[in-house]
Amino acid sequence: MRYALLLVALLMISNRAQAQEHRAIEFPDIPGYYTLACDLHMHTVFSDGSVWPDIRVQEAHRDELDAIAVTEHLEYLPHRADLPLPDHNRAFEVAKNANHDHPLIIIPGAEITRAMPPGHANAIFLTDANALVADRGETAIDVMDVFEEAKQQGAFTFWNHPAWTSQRADGVAELDEMHRTLIEEGLLHGIEVANQFTYSDEALQIALDHNLAILGTSDVHGLIDWDFEVAKGGHRPVTLVFAEERTAEGIHEGLRTRRTAAWHRNTLIGRESELLPLLHASITVAGAEFRPGTSVLNVTLINHSDARFLLRNTSDFTFHEDADLVEVAPHAQTGFVLKTSGHDAPYLITFEVLNAITAPGTHPEITLTIDTDSSLE
Repeated sequence: MRYALLLVALLMISNRAQAQEHRAIEFPDIPGYYTLACDLHMHTVFSDGSVWPDIRVQEAHRDELDAIAVTEHLEYLPHRADLPLPDHNRAFEVAKNANHDHPLIIIPGAEITRAMPPGHANAIFLTDANALVADRGETAIDVMDVFEEAKQQGAFTFWNHPAWTSQRADGVAELDEMHRTLIEEGLLHGIEVANQFTYSDEALQIALDHNLAILGTSDVHGLIDWDFEVAKGGHRPVTLVFAEERTAEGIHEGLRTRRTAAWHRNTLIGRESELLPLLHASITVAGAEFRPGTSVLNVTLINHSDARFLLRNTSDFTFHEDADLVEVAPHAQTGFVLKTSGHDAPYLITFEVLNAITAPGTHPEITLTIDTDSSLE
């Protein structure tokens, strides 16, 4: 019994070690753009988080993120008695200093924290967060003026957790007249379709209908490892920005041109214009060869990404060993056996990607070309 318990303990330690070893968030670049993994919404003790900003930087290093934004609340500072905050840029400065010479990009930002409407919104790429504070001395600043100030600073502003039940009791993201005005006047540029633990179909539809950037964020207040169970194979939600260069300016341009996707609970969420190139870059044919004396073809796929893809065969071909589903593990090769039924190569196999979403209830399809001249990589 003692040895059995020891074996179980060793297996648990081994699994956790493997999860830590493979925790880097990695997706391949797409034609013409770098794929940059960014977490643009998080908190520290400088507002209502539980950690110092250097911990956020260390977590991002471990996840091998390309960029983060520490976005403290402007109007909600529950630690003020213990940590007075005369300068709302301080968390960014501490995080930036903790980054040293690491290539991680630290983006300045803050969270506009208001009742609905408009609710909460992040403004990133700010030059001075202090100018957005709602109440400076005897002067209360109207929320529209705060968004105007963010625009004047060249910020990228996005709507946070629009389906948050504390502000939407039914959990349904819905535009108010103020949101429509913010969008029409160029004061609101994006929307979180995934925030921390939740995903919103309605927020995705708002993004599609109003040409807003699609974002996914951790909105972390505690520890990434605990909140998202990294040791069990979980991951923080991130925004994938498809950028022309690996710089803050490249990320800003990618966000403003809406070249983004969200990755949340092993699901990719975005427009077809971004997801299809990403899926084709992620899943490729590594090789194919006939079983001797048959027309049955052994096919090997390789996954170049962190996602565990679930593919449903929608082509006219059928499989020899499986039904119509193929699971492609992250950064691994996966095989299936194709009945070619006497057709000549190349074989075009269409898959619906079940853990990718391009609109509410809609999964993209990719077509893979399988040729017997392929050789295993």
